[in-house]
Amino acid sequence: MMAGLIVLKPGVDWTATGGLFDWTLEFLISRLSDRQTVGHLQEIVDNNLGSLWLDDLPAAAQREVVRLWRDGLIEAGEGHLPETEHKADVIRHLQELVDATYAAESAGPSGPG
Repeated sequence: MMAGLIVLKPGVDWTATGGLFDWTLEFLISRLSDRQTVGHLQEIVDNNLGSLWLDDLPAAAQREVVRLWRDGLIEAGEGHLPETEHKADVIRHLQELVDATYAAESAGPSGPG
């Protein structure tokens, strides 16, 4: 099983199993308003590309992705992921992605300013 990588910004990233990576993108695909970004994410999932660089998305889509993860990812995971002995670990891992969105934000933009 391939692993997936989400790069929030250089130095701030999150890796997961291929299945969880796809699930995390599918969570966005069903909720994002920007159809072009939805198409991009669907392409990543369909072709098992295994990585998403947030910087590749338009600024407005980046903000929406971060907001969606913060506002609903954990709840969706608790409600929709299969009930297994690993579920608590998986939810904790999703929380690490949410936490990383704050880490990326506090790292600030690169360069002076």
